[in-house]
Amino acid sequence: MHDPDDGLTVRELLRQTAAAVGSPHEARWLCEVAIALDGAELDAAADEAVTTKMVAHLDEMVARYRAGEPLAYVLGRWSFRRLDLAIDRRVLIPRPETEVVAGVAIELAAAADGPRVVADLGTGSGAIGLSLAAELPLRDTTVWLTDVSAEALEVARANLAGIGRAAGNVSIGSGSWFEALPDGERFDVIVSNPPYVAAGSPDLDASVRDWEPESALLAGADGLDDIRVLVAGAARHLGARGWLVLEIGADQGPAVASLLDDAGYVDVAIRPDLTGRDRVAIARSPVDGATATG
Repeated sequence: MHDPDDGLTVRELLRQTAAAVGSPHEARWLCEVAIALDGAELDAAADEAVTTKMVAHLDEMVARYRAGEPLAYVLGRWSFRRLDLAIDRRVLIPRPETEVVAGVAIELAAAADGPRVVADLGTGSGAIGLSLAAELPLRDTTVWLTDVSAEALEVARANLAGIGRAAGNVSIGSGSWFEALPDGERFDVIVSNPPYVAAGSPDLDASVRDWEPESALLAGADGLDDIRVLVAGAARHLGARGWLVLEIGADQGPAVASLLDDAGYVDVAIRPDLTGRDRVAIARSPVDGATATG
C-alpha cells in the first residue's frame, strides 16, 4: 500500500491509511502500533520520515483488517476501563457492556467489610478481574482469575504485569468454573462473563462468529447452560451475603432472575448496560450460602 522510498512522513502515512480503511480514528490506532508512538508523541513526529519496517508492519495490519479481521486482534491490544490489554484470538474482545459488569462488581466488592476476596470466573483476557485488582484498594484485596482454557490464562498472565503493584493481589487458577477455586475459600463477590449465546443464534454477528473463540460464546440451545452452572454452585463459595454478578444476554433478564430466585438467592436484580438493555444480573447469597439449592 505504501512506498517508504517516496519519503513518506508520519502525517502522510496517517492520511493514506485513513483513505485505505475509511476511518481516521482506526487509521491512527493502526499507525500508532506500526510506528510504536502513541498520542502526543505521534503528533510530535508528524513530519518525520517513516522506515521500511514501519510501513511493512502497517501494510500487513491494514491487509488483515480489510480482510475482515476484527481491529482489536489486528492491533493486538484493546482498552478496557483503565487498562490496555493484550488481545488475540485466544480470548474474546472486551466490550463496553462488560465494562459495566466490571463496574458493578467493583462497586459491590468495595463495599465489603474487612479484607475482600473476589473471583472472576472464565476470565479470558483478565479484563474484569484485573480491573477489580487495579481499582480496588491495594490493601486487603485478593482477586482470583480462573479459566478452563490454558491459552486464555496465558493471555491473562501477560496482562497481569500491566497493573503494577496490584498484581501482587492476584492469584490464577486453572479449571472449569468452581473447580479452579481454592478449597474452603469464601468470596465476597464472584463475577463472570460466561458464554451466553444460544447455539445457532441468528443475532450473532459474523465477525464475532468467524473470529472469536466459540467456547467463550455459545452455551446450549437457550444460551443459559453455563449460567445455570454458575447459579447452582456460586452460593457454596460465597461468604454470608456475598454477591454473584453475571453478564447476560439482552433478552435473558427474566429467565436469569427466575433461576436466581429459584436457587434461593436474595436481592436479585437485573441492571442495564449503557444502551439500556438488560446486561448484568446480580444476586446475594443468603446468610448461610449453603442453604441455596444446587
